[in-house]
Amino acid sequence: MQAFSTKAVCLQKPLDMHIKSFTFNPFSENTYVLSDATGECVIIDPGCANADERLELMSYLQDNKLKPVKLLNTHCHIDHVLGNKWVANTFGLGLEMHELDLPMLDALMDVARMYGVPAEPSPAPAKFINEGQSIVFGSTTLDIFFTPGHSPGSVVFFNKETKQLIAGDVLFYESIGRTDLPGGEHQTLLNSIRQKLWPLPDETVVHPGHGPSTTIGHEKTHNPFLQ
Repeated sequence: MQAFSTKAVCLQKPLDMHIKSFTFNPFSENTYVLSDATGECVIIDPGCANADERLELMSYLQDNKLKPVKLLNTHCHIDHVLGNKWVANTFGLGLEMHELDLPMLDALMDVARMYGVPAEPSPAPAKFINEGQSIVFGSTTLDIFFTPGHSPGSVVFFNKETKQLIAGDVLFYESIGRTDLPGGEHQTLLNSIRQKLWPLPDETVVHPGHGPSTTIGHEKTHNPFLQ
């Protein structure tokens, strides 16, 4: 959840790994499907909250003959997990996330009632993931970086071959994630960005949890929160 500009940045084209984004639910959250030539794919932060959004995601998978093999959360705020149960049940997948975001996941139904958003309880995580590990599907490997600050257990996923970063709500186009939600801490988030994301190549494409994509180089120069 953040405020963002609608201006666009010139981005590189992905190579073997393909990234498809969907904008779902009342929070305009970006859900990502990452796939490669093998036909395997991972679904990251499924925010599909109603039948039409689920059909949109399913149609894309079927039309492209993709096989989901992993369900991943960058973090567990409500807008990023509304489709967890449907994806897990539909494709027989176990949820993978960072352990420190478990309180966010457990609070899903209470938060949904607060916002007046229909929701189903997320399945419990089948596996906890952390920095130093990798996500492997098909012929693709994603490195995991631990990037707390927006939430206690935020992680991002980086594919070094194509220089693509799935950033959750850590870094946005000329903005950063909110830190006024439970578990947020402003300086921790700034440290995460500077220590974990700034060392990546400037041409790395950042695919955020809300709004348009950007690059590491653009954000180093133009992000007002990080000057």
